[in-house]
Amino acid sequence: MYRLTPLILIVPVFAWAQAALEPSRTSPDIASFEAGIICPPESVGTSPAPGTLAGETHIIDVDPPFVSTARRVPAVMGIGFGVKAMAADALGLEDVVMVVTHPPMGDAQVQTQSYITSISGIAPSLTFYQFDFAYELVTGPWQMVATRDGEVLYQTSFEVVPPQLVPELASVCGFENLLS
Repeated sequence: MYRLTPLILIVPVFAWAQAALEPSRTSPDIASFEAGIICPPESVGTSPAPGTLAGETHIIDVDPPFVSTARRVPAVMGIGFGVKAMAADALGLEDVVMVVTHPPMGDAQVQTQSYITSISGIAPSLTFYQFDFAYELVTGPWQMVATRDGEVLYQTSFEVVPPQLVPELASVCGFENLLS
């Protein structure tokens, strides 16, 4: 999991079923919003995230481009997907609660993960989920919702699918030898 705050990124992930994909929603507090798939750069550290299965999120110092704005994500180790959003207020938004819901994963069959983040008002902040462990490769609907003080800032969804359903994306990051 990761989130990018002006050149520092920490990420979590989320999505919703393709067949039932709802359009993304943003509040007036969000000036720009884009969602898609990324090839995550190397992590430069981690940040505690007790509301996540891994217990931490990755920190990155590079803002990777979206390799696709598709919402169907291949279940491939190393691939990431998420959102680049910028706050309407130049001072940004602190204490943003990011909630990712997904099909049951891990021994505990976790379906919801959350952490606290921020959204910059100077440059887009990247929040994404990266498949780091085999137990994360669960197909189905994933959803990402950012809230602050109980108000939804943005909401989007993805569908994680077997790599064979999106072969052009399954190898886009060069992880084809890790196909699940």
